[in-house]
Amino acid sequence: MTDIVEAQWQELLAPQDKPHWLQESLTELVRAAYEQPRLRALYPWTGMWELHFSRCTEPRFTWDIPYAGPSRDGGYRVDGPSRSQHVGEAATAREAIAMVLGLLPPGCGSAFIGTAEELAAYERTQDTR
Repeated sequence: MTDIVEAQWQELLAPQDKPHWLQESLTELVRAAYEQPRLRALYPWTGMWELHFSRCTEPRFTWDIPYAGPSRDGGYRVDGPSRSQHVGEAATAREAIAMVLGLLPPGCGSAFIGTAEELAAYERTQDTR
């Protein structure tokens, strides 16, 4: 794992000044994801009360991995990789993270230091070998 990936995880795991039920649920997702080595190797980011994972460390992040967020009923939902895809509902953060793990793309490894475009260019060079 790179220092930049670990630093992002630590930022997301840090206690929040103003707890909010959505923040507490999101933090549970972050903790559950951090326990999983395959997800811990990816770059985590949050937006719209969702936990996302990227195969690169800089924006524009990759959008090829499902993401999870708290649902209004107190459980969690898993969607993606695109916004139009709903994977399912989970009662706990660990169950939601298990759903994400089960849908990782083939060959998904440690986050690439750079943008999605740079990652794609790198992967093209790897395909020709």
